[in-house]
Amino acid sequence: MRKKVMKVCIMPRDEYRKRTIAIAKGEYVPKQDEPQIWFESLQTMSQVLSNENQNLLKAIIRERPDSLKELENITGRKNSNLSRTLKTLARYGIVELPKEKRAVKPIVKVTDFKVEFGLEQTAQ
Repeated sequence: MRKKVMKVCIMPRDEYRKRTIAIAKGEYVPKQDEPQIWFESLQTMSQVLSNENQNLLKAIIRERPDSLKELENITGRKNSNLSRTLKTLARYGIVELPKEKRAVKPIVKVTDFKVEFGLEQTAQ
């Protein structure tokens, strides 16, 4: 698998909301090199990118399962837990969950993360 880096930013929800409104109004145009994923706190990021979820991503890369059932067997995680985790990772663009031959095939889209955050206001 080719290495794909995704920029991640930590920004409080109210600042992110201001930024989004400024973009919608045309007052701010995001730069191409800005982060693709926004978390409201380090705690939220650590939940999504936990060691358990990183191990799940590594298992998908290594084993290339053709279905969630196969991934369930590989990881030993229950289907409901696995589905919920994969949907969260997909919402952030970290995995893709295309349906192939009546089965959802998990695909890792991001292998590395570059995290940016500061203590000063970051919204434009």
